Parts: sequence; C-alpha cells; structure tokens
Amino acid sequence: MSSRTRDEIIYENLHAAIFEVQLPPGTRLPEDELAETFGVSRTGIRKVLQRLAHERLVDIIPNRGASVAQPSVKEAREVFAARRMIECAALPQVIGHARPAQIKALGAIMLKEDEAQLAGNRAAAIRYSGEFHLALIRIADNDTLAHFLGELVARSSLIIATYGAPIAVSCRHSEHEQILDLISNRATAEAVAWMDQHLLSVERSCSFAQEEAEPDLKTILGSIAQRGTGLA
Repeated sequence: MSSRTRDEIIYENLHAAIFEVQLPPGTRLPEDELAETFGVSRTGIRKVLQRLAHERLVDIIPNRGASVAQPSVKEAREVFAARRMIECAALPQVIGHARPAQIKALGAIMLKEDEAQLAGNRAAAIRYSGEFHLALIRIADNDTLAHFLGELVARSSLIIATYGAPIAVSCRHSEHEQILDLISNRATAEAVAWMDQHLLSVERSCSFAQEEAEPDLKTILGSIAQRGTGLA
C-alpha cells in the first residue's frame, strides 16, 4: 500500500469521525495514540492532522497538541453566511442540470436522513443531511464549488455539535422535502428563497447567546460576597 493511499485512508476515517460528531469538538487527538491505532508513524499522523487543520476541522496548538476544532460564534456565522451565498447562487445551475435520476437519488438520501432522525441516530442524521446538500450541489457539475461546500458542511457539523440543542440535527426533513419539490418543479426563484430561509433556520437553531454574552462581573462578585469570602 502506498504512503499516499495510507494517509488518505487515515484522513477519511478521521474526517468522517469528526463530521459525524463521533469525535466531539474539543476532543484531544494525541499523535502517539492515533499512530498506534492506525499502525503508522507519528510523522504520517502529523501530516493528516495538518491537513484537517487546514480545513479548520482540527486545532493544533504548539506544545499542547491537536484537538477537534471548537468554532467560535464569529466563525459559525461566517460559515452559514458563506453557505447561503454558495448554495443559493448555485441553485439555478442545479435546476438547469437536474435529471430525474439525480432527483430520485436526492429523495433516497432524504429518506435515510428521516429514518435516522426517527431512530434518534444523531450522527447518521447529520451525515445524511450533509450528503443531501453535497449531492445537490454536485448536480451543478462544478467540482471546485462542491469541494469548497464540502469543507463548509463539515464545519457546520462542528458548529451544530458545539451550539445546537442535544436533540437538534442540522436540517429538518420537511425543509429538504420542500426544496426537492421545488427543484423537481423547476421553480428556481422559490427554491432559492426557500434554501436561504432553510439555512437561516439552521443557524438560528444554534444557541450562540451564551458565548456572545459578556459576563456580568458585578452580579458574579455580588453573589460571591453574599456567600462570604473569609476575608477580614
């Protein structure tokens, strides 16, 4: 097996584990443990981690090592803004290229997402939700766009894992169903508007308030004073 193939397999395994939130944000990724798990050198693991860091899925801090990224609120809002721009702009081309077989394939992914949600399988629901958006954009036949969106979708899963409610998943089945119906009917303007609102609703389902709020120092110190500090 070539070194490139081996590195690619390790990358795909770690990428999938992060994307499906099997490795939650903040999880430490020690090089020695990963090297032992995959049966490779730490040098090979380091290359994979650097690649994931380039995609903003892993944070590497000098003298502390690597961990699964924990997106800031600013990053989260930027990711969703970028997704709205890309996916809404690409929809006219998607609709122009879409064939019945491709629409049927999107429907199959949507059904798998629905089954995962009903079963309470959050990891699978996130995976199929992402696959729906990626399969949709691939219909536009623009590999560069699809690659860029793939990175944004993966980062979205970290955002939802960090800020979403425990029972939340990245997308609602009914919203995907509506988008698919509009694409099938070649309703371009309506599909673009619906996609924009759909991605906005995903962003709004995230709870950013806790990180954005400044701590109320007076209230905190007042509470401590009421308990008694032991100071003379």
